[in-house]
Amino acid sequence: MVFTYYLIYYIILSQSNLVIYILYIEGVRIMAKDQKKMVDSITSMDEDFAKWYTDVCKKAELVSYTSVKGCMVIRPYGYAIWENIQRILDGMFKELGHENVNMPMFIPESLLQKEADHVEGFAPECAWVTYGGNEKLEERLCVRPTSETLFCEHFKDIVHSYRDLPKLYNQWVSVVRWEKTTRPFLRSREFLWQEGHTLHETAEEAIDETERMLNVYTKFCQEDLAMPVVQGMKTDSDKFAGAERTYCIEALMHDGKALQAGTSHYFGDGFAKAFDIQFSNKENKLAYPHQTSWGVTTRLIGAIIMTHGDDNGLVLPPAVAPIQVIVVPIAQHKEGVLDRANALCEQLKKVCRAKIDDSENSPGWKFAEYEMKGVPVRVEIGPRDIENNQCVLVTRHNREKTVVSLDEIETVITQKLDEVRDGLYQKALDNRENRTYKCKTMDEITKALEENGDGFIKAMWCGNEECEDKVKEITGVGSRCIPFDQEEISDVCVCCGKPAKKMLYWGKAY
Repeated sequence: MVFTYYLIYYIILSQSNLVIYILYIEGVRIMAKDQKKMVDSITSMDEDFAKWYTDVCKKAELVSYTSVKGCMVIRPYGYAIWENIQRILDGMFKELGHENVNMPMFIPESLLQKEADHVEGFAPECAWVTYGGNEKLEERLCVRPTSETLFCEHFKDIVHSYRDLPKLYNQWVSVVRWEKTTRPFLRSREFLWQEGHTLHETAEEAIDETERMLNVYTKFCQEDLAMPVVQGMKTDSDKFAGAERTYCIEALMHDGKALQAGTSHYFGDGFAKAFDIQFSNKENKLAYPHQTSWGVTTRLIGAIIMTHGDDNGLVLPPAVAPIQVIVVPIAQHKEGVLDRANALCEQLKKVCRAKIDDSENSPGWKFAEYEMKGVPVRVEIGPRDIENNQCVLVTRHNREKTVVSLDEIETVITQKLDEVRDGLYQKALDNRENRTYKCKTMDEITKALEENGDGFIKAMWCGNEECEDKVKEITGVGSRCIPFDQEEISDVCVCCGKPAKKMLYWGKAY
C-alpha cells in the first residue's frame, strides 16, 4: 500500500531538540507524542521561577511596562481576566446586599491623620500631590492608598440613626502605594482592586460581616480560581493598620512561596470615634457604629499564574478565562472546513466563551499560541472529522485528547470545563499538601526547607512577637496566619519552648 504524507507544520525546540509535527496519513491526523514544551521563548520555571513568571506575563500579552517606574499597562487579555474576576465577585457582593459607590482619588492630609495607627501604617507608601496647576496647594493631598478615611467622612454625613444601618458599600478603583520593588500584578505602585466598607450597629454584626466576606473570598478562590486557600487570622504584628482583627486567606504558589489572596478587617469602633461618627440607637442613646473593610486586588492574576501555570505559559481556570474554548480548523484551505468550523464555534458560544482562529497561521503556531494564553480547551476540526461528524478536544492542563461526536459537543464541552477546574484544583491542592511540613523546632524548620524546598510550615507559637520575629530571622519564614483549623503539633513554642497558645502557618511570601 502506498501512503501520501503531507507535512503541515513544524516547530524546532532549541532547548530539547524536539520536532513537533502533524502528518496526514490517508486523512488520519498523527501528532508526535513527545511534545513536552511547545514554546521555547519561556524560561523553564525550574530554571528560574521569577524569570518564568515575567516571561509568561509578557509573552501571554498580559502586561507591558511603561515609562512610569513601578506601573504597568494591563493589556486587553490581562484586563479581560480582571473583568471576569470583577464580574463574578461583584455578583456575589450584590447578592449579599452590597452597593457600589465611588470615592475621590485624593485624601486631604488632615483627614488622613485623624486615625493615628492608620496613617502611621501607610505613611511610608503614600504619594502626595503638592501642586494644582501652577499653584502650590495649601494642604497636601494624598493619592489614596486605601479609602477608610474617605468612607468615614461620608458615613458621618449620612448615618444618624440605627435605621440608617447597616451601610454595605463597595468600590472598584485603583490605588497608589509607593512600593520600593515591583513585579507585574504582585506589587506595583498603582494597582486595581475592590474595597468593601461597611458600618454596623453592633460589634457582633460587624464581626459576622468580616467573617462572611472572608468566606466569599474563599469560595471564589476555591471554586472559580481552582486555588485552595487557608483561612486564618493575622497576628497582631501583621494586621491592617487601624484594625482590631485582620482575617486572611493564604495560598501556596507552585514554587512553595505563600501569597495573601484576600483580607477582611474588623475595625471595631476605633475609626468611628476618631471621626466622631455617632447614631441614635434603639434606646435613643448615642452610640458609635462598628466598621469593616475587605478587599482583593489584581494580585489574584499573579496568583493564578503562579498556581496553575507551566513551562508552556498560562493555564487558566475556566471561570475567568477570556476564551474558554478555541476552535482551530485543520487544513482550512480545503472546501467546507472553515464553514463547518465557524458553525461549530457559533454553536459553542451557547455554552461557553468560544473563539475561532481562522488566521493564515499554521495549526502548530495556533496550538502553541493558545497553550501560552492558557485557553482551557482546544477544539480541532479537519476534513476527516467533518466526514465522521466529530471533532478532537484537547484540555490545556493535562493535554488529554478526546474524540467527540458533534451531536454531543455542547454537553461534552460543559463537562470538560468542569473537569479542567477540578483537575487544576486537585493539582494545586496536591502541591500544597506535598509542600506543607510539620515542625516542632527551628532546626526542623531549617531541615525541612533545605531537604524539600519552600513551603508552608505548621508550627506552634507562644503568642510572643519576639518569638515570631526570631523565627523569621533564623529560618527565613514569617508568620502567615493563625488558621481557623487548629492542630496541636506540640505543646510548646517552636522558638522559646514555653507553653504554646496557637499553631501558626509560616512561610516565605510574595
